[in-house]
Amino acid sequence: MKSLSRILSAAGLAVGLALTAVPADAQQKNAPAPAQQLKPGSPGAIAAAKEILAMKNASAMYANAVPNLVEQTKNVLLQSNLNYQKDLNEVAVIVAKNLAGREKEIGDGMAQVYANEFTEQELKDLVTFYKSPLGQKLLASEPRAIQFSMSYMNQWAQAFAETINGQFRAEMKKRGKDI
Repeated sequence: MKSLSRILSAAGLAVGLALTAVPADAQQKNAPAPAQQLKPGSPGAIAAAKEILAMKNASAMYANAVPNLVEQTKNVLLQSNLNYQKDLNEVAVIVAKNLAGREKEIGDGMAQVYANEFTEQELKDLVTFYKSPLGQKLLASEPRAIQFSMSYMNQWAQAFAETINGQFRAEMKKRGKDI
């Protein structure tokens, strides 16, 4: 499961980096509606969505959300308050302890998103699928397939960047400028 966490962390980083390259107004236009704007799912849909998320071990994506966000916030505060480093380190422990368990809200929100994207029957059908031999194989193999896909994509991007660089150089050479 550690490899799944690494894959999901890498995927999250890749998505985060991709979003930083998109203009803010484009991000807002394409961003999903915040969880509080989602229509409430039926209890059956929410239960099926939570079952799917549990089978996919989705909690691995956000298991360390609270301590990571506390650490990030502490580090931001430290940048402008270096003289309070000892206090901020101590307060970070208190804040993390006070907010422990709040990452469960992410799972609840994800279940709500699923309940908005799929009907209750579709979610129940997905549960049945994931319990089937093919569904079990997908659950077991998909993290590795994603990891290899990301690796392939990175290798392709590096090779393609060389092609682009070569074309830039060729076009600049035509203009009498060696770069």
